[in-house]
Amino acid sequence: MRVMKVGSRGCVNHLWQFDTLTHPLLRSAEKIPQIMNTPFVLLRRFAVLTLLTSMVESGLTRRLLFSQEACIMLRFSVVSLSFLLILTLFAGSVTAQTLAEQLGYKATDRLLIVNNDDAGMCHSANLATIEGMEKGLITSATIMAPCAWVSEIAEYAKANPEKSFGVHLTLTAEWRHYRWSTVASKDSVKGLLAKDGYMYRGVQDVLMNAKPEEALIEGRAQIQKLIDAGVPITHIDSHMGTMQTGMHFHKIYVQLAEEFNVPLRMASQETMEKFPIIGARTMRKELADKGLVFPDYFIYEEFRTGNYGQADTKEFWTNYIKNLKPGVTELYLHATVYTDESRAITGSAKKRGEEYELFTHDQEFRKLLEDEGIILIGYRALLDLQRKKRP
Repeated sequence: MRVMKVGSRGCVNHLWQFDTLTHPLLRSAEKIPQIMNTPFVLLRRFAVLTLLTSMVESGLTRRLLFSQEACIMLRFSVVSLSFLLILTLFAGSVTAQTLAEQLGYKATDRLLIVNNDDAGMCHSANLATIEGMEKGLITSATIMAPCAWVSEIAEYAKANPEKSFGVHLTLTAEWRHYRWSTVASKDSVKGLLAKDGYMYRGVQDVLMNAKPEEALIEGRAQIQKLIDAGVPITHIDSHMGTMQTGMHFHKIYVQLAEEFNVPLRMASQETMEKFPIIGARTMRKELADKGLVFPDYFIYEEFRTGNYGQADTKEFWTNYIKNLKPGVTELYLHATVYTDESRAITGSAKKRGEEYELFTHDQEFRKLLEDEGIILIGYRALLDLQRKKRP
């Protein structure tokens, strides 16, 4: 550094040889977002300016380097940078909060959402959902708007607005004898319908025949149907994962969450990194940056690795609960009362009945959650948080 005596303009220009970041920052408030992610750079600049200010106070720099006017500018630079450093560190502390902390809990707490999928599909599913919420461990449920028994569960949801009820966006009708069609007019969503006039049975059939625009029309119609029925919607997810399979359909899924300003089910980051979809690895961060809220973890691979179909239901879920990580986890069930109706509909009626019994009546399993310190929450907490972020 050259030792020279300069005026205020020379002082500032000379200082910016040390601090090329701060100069444009002080000239324009528009630069603040640019430096909000660089607290260590700011800290270094702050140290340099503080040192020079100390020299000013001692009279050294006034004799060697700067005019009186320049020294005043130097003090102003230190004050300005001090303010921005505090602002940056504060912003960093806010963004560093975990989802659990944003919800009012500790970062080390293990929070669990127990969501019962397929509410509204049949009377047996509705019975399990209602009793599971009233007496058991079920904290949320998602409703299949196209199905025959939707009015029953919608009536309960309307009468109990404190409960967490979402929309189980449905683009498939997978059962052999029990089928359903679209909520939207058939002419507007022809690609979603098989030759028999009902929805396709398989996910791949939907992806090959339907347009994303048709999924958007149908998704809107399903959500609006439940809203019109008085259901206070708290979140959305996707039946059989259809709207989360393939980037084009996933964009529609996200669009619906934004449009109705509700949280959405999302796979864990670990799962997303395995998806053969371009952009999957960064998707959770991109959606969070938009203000959308979703759990930290979601059960997925465990069903495969644990061979859930053949596994002992209680043993499987006991092991899963014991291994929950700090943060917010969502697990989903298809809890259904084991009846002639459920047996006539699905070959998985027995497993669904076991889920209902375990999560509603098993006191030993309930005590396990208490002993593990698991905190049960519903999607309504996430909805409230999201609407603070996205009024």
